[in-house]
Amino acid sequence: MLIDRHQGIALRTATLMAGNASDAEDATQTAFAKAFFALGRFRPGAPFRPWLLRIVVNEARNQRRSGARRASLALRAFEAGRATDVSAPSAERTLLERERAHSLVDALNELPDRERDVLACRYLLGLTEQETATTLKLRLATVRSRRTRALKRRRTQLGADDD
Repeated sequence: MLIDRHQGIALRTATLMAGNASDAEDATQTAFAKAFFALGRFRPGAPFRPWLLRIVVNEARNQRRSGARRASLALRAFEAGRATDVSAPSAERTLLERERAHSLVDALNELPDRERDVLACRYLLGLTEQETATTLKLRLATVRSRRTRALKRRRTQLGADDD
């Protein structure tokens, strides 16, 4: 039941952190196995999703560090999270949104990993600041400062792309 409930967000998280589908799937499977064996160490009453996502993030980072290359699948993970929209957008709107999303993903990929990870959790995965802090094992103030610094760094670039 827990796998069914959290598999989607775990796979999107792993894809954003690892950068490609193969490594993301491996990281997700490993993370679920590790979480299962670590359930005895889970603090009762603590939120489960950030605890699980922290394990997923660690596994995905291990995959990335072991030589995995970033891929454009971050865009697919972003679009998968938006797949719940029931209205059918026009072809023009879809194209414009896709171009904007490509620009966003490209801008994210130019950031240092630690800032990219914070923005990906907050805006692509839709985690709260507290969930982001727990997932990335950071202090809340660190999440806020990295988010602010990254947005300031990218605001000029994304704004220039709109002209």
